[in-house]
Amino acid sequence: MLIRSREVFTGRVTRMTVDTVELPNGHRTDLEVLHHPGGAAVVAVDGERRVCLLRQYRHAAGGYVVELPAGRLEPAEPPARTAERELAEEAGMHAARWRELGVSLSSPGVFTERIHLYLATELTAVASAPEAAEVFEVQWVPLEEAVQRCLQGDIEDSKTCLGLLRAAAVLAPTERAESPC
Repeated sequence: MLIRSREVFTGRVTRMTVDTVELPNGHRTDLEVLHHPGGAAVVAVDGERRVCLLRQYRHAAGGYVVELPAGRLEPAEPPARTAERELAEEAGMHAARWRELGVSLSSPGVFTERIHLYLATELTAVASAPEAAEVFEVQWVPLEEAVQRCLQGDIEDSKTCLGLLRAAAVLAPTERAESPC
């Protein structure tokens, strides 16, 4: 239970508070909380079962990271609209079919960010519009290969791995057990 909150930093995207809370066990403590508006990420799968990945420069990660097209929720923007916008801006794609894949919590011990995950299919090309502060290259990789790269540790971004695993489960071919008769 929140007892009090004190803002200690406000930035362009995030703000930090120190919250005095009473935990479920009755213990009171101060917790640093980084507040973020949240985001949406898209597992875009084309007709050849290839997924769109971005090899994107991330200063905080110390270099390039392989990720899904994703972005921050704008004020009052529904997560599904963010997903559509980011797919067009970053991948240059529009999807006719969308499916929710749930939410990913980035680092729930300190960070309020919730990333809404979506599967996008029936893709058509549109003009891309990357932001000037984004440095990335688009890659189309077989979905199964991308999942293996997550499982092997080659892809380290958690929203990407969770999105790929959930999409692969949704898109798994239906297994038909043959009758022993």
